[in-house]
Amino acid sequence: MAIKEPVKVREVAALTRAVNFEEVVLGYNEAEALTEAARCLQCKNPVCISGCPVGIDIKKFIYQITQKDYKGAYLTLRERNNFPSICGRVCPAEYQCRKACVMSKKGHPYASANTINVHFLERFVGDHGMKNALDAPVMKDPKLSKFKVAVVGSGPAGLCCSGELARRGIKVTMFESLHKTGGVLRYGIPPFRMPRDILDFEIDSLKKMGVDIIPNFIVGNARSLEELFAEGYSAIFLGLGAGIPSFLGIPGENLCNIYSANEFLTRVNLMSAYKFPQSHTPVNIGKHIVVIGGGNTAMDAARVALRLQKMNGIQADTTIAYRRTEVEMPARRLEIEHAREEGVNFDMLVRPDEFVGDENAFVKKMKCTRCELGEPDASGRRKPVPIPGSEFERECDVAIIAVGLNANQLLTKVTPSLTTDKYGDVVVNKETMETSIKGVFAGGDIVGGEGTVIEAMGMAKRAAQGIVDHLLKQ
Repeated sequence: MAIKEPVKVREVAALTRAVNFEEVVLGYNEAEALTEAARCLQCKNPVCISGCPVGIDIKKFIYQITQKDYKGAYLTLRERNNFPSICGRVCPAEYQCRKACVMSKKGHPYASANTINVHFLERFVGDHGMKNALDAPVMKDPKLSKFKVAVVGSGPAGLCCSGELARRGIKVTMFESLHKTGGVLRYGIPPFRMPRDILDFEIDSLKKMGVDIIPNFIVGNARSLEELFAEGYSAIFLGLGAGIPSFLGIPGENLCNIYSANEFLTRVNLMSAYKFPQSHTPVNIGKHIVVIGGGNTAMDAARVALRLQKMNGIQADTTIAYRRTEVEMPARRLEIEHAREEGVNFDMLVRPDEFVGDENAFVKKMKCTRCELGEPDASGRRKPVPIPGSEFERECDVAIIAVGLNANQLLTKVTPSLTTDKYGDVVVNKETMETSIKGVFAGGDIVGGEGTVIEAMGMAKRAAQGIVDHLLKQ
């Protein structure tokens, strides 16, 4: 029997959404969710679960949707996932649960067009739980209520670990270096992908559980790990993130109007530069913007830049320059499609060689070389090889570098007893997530390098259990 086509999720039209920062994907209504859930084969061996970094019982929660047991579906999700409304919006499902689905065995290298839209169903259930004030049961353990744990960082890993510990009755204090919580969920992901009311709701839920959040506090500066232990914390979790941008290392990269994607997105997402002058953070927007990179961050930066051009009455000219082809792009297929629909240009197999500035040291053009794909490199992707004689120049009065992030080493540099690898990432026991310092655990991008929200949460959940086991031994 032929498998019915997936239910297409509702989206705001490209011409409408590209001039504001409102949410693009509108999600499923009840009828759409029921129709999509009914497509699930309810396999005897649901291999889709193996593709989920936190092991959600996908078969069970989808079945509960078909029975209109939305509360049950929400509780099933919350057994493994603290933030279904967030993950349902930003998880790269095509590389995870949908890729593992039995329906993906034919046809498409990422996820078959026929696979279940697990992430949109997760979002539907998560939003239902939020609207109806549902919450997962609290499992307070009297043996744990006497302990205090410090969580450093309020990104996906820190939020998840805090929730796991607070649910067990542990007193949690979360320290955040910025003035607002959320980490990369707030400063890295634009509001049109992650509405701020969704993020704020999840953070407020932690506060209601008793998590104490202290912003503007840099652990490693304001307090050392030793001082936190001396203040009575029995364990510490490090969710420091990977906030140090990588650069190209080419001539002219220090010219004015060349941003790291990290700075550009932080100015816009965290500090509301798109509302300037109502907000006090400006951001320079040019006529010819080039974003260099092929990941989700590059897509976010390009879509933000395009919106700023249009909102400022500038003829949109935003281009993503990538040294491989679209097939090798690590970005989500959905984000690539959305960027193209909104008017972002794509220039593939391009290697930036040099930025050229004007007499005032502002970038005005970029020198490049065309490439072709050679043999696979260490990443498993075919390596871009420059084509002799293919050099060219393109106009560029704003450049945004989105080629990855490195470990934030502010804390690790002043904590020599904390073992790190050659990349600056914290070394942990993979089972317990404990570091080289007894009682100090870590997870998220500071451990595994730049990854996904759900991967960070998976590590945070393991770390939370490691912390509980550590406390119960005291």
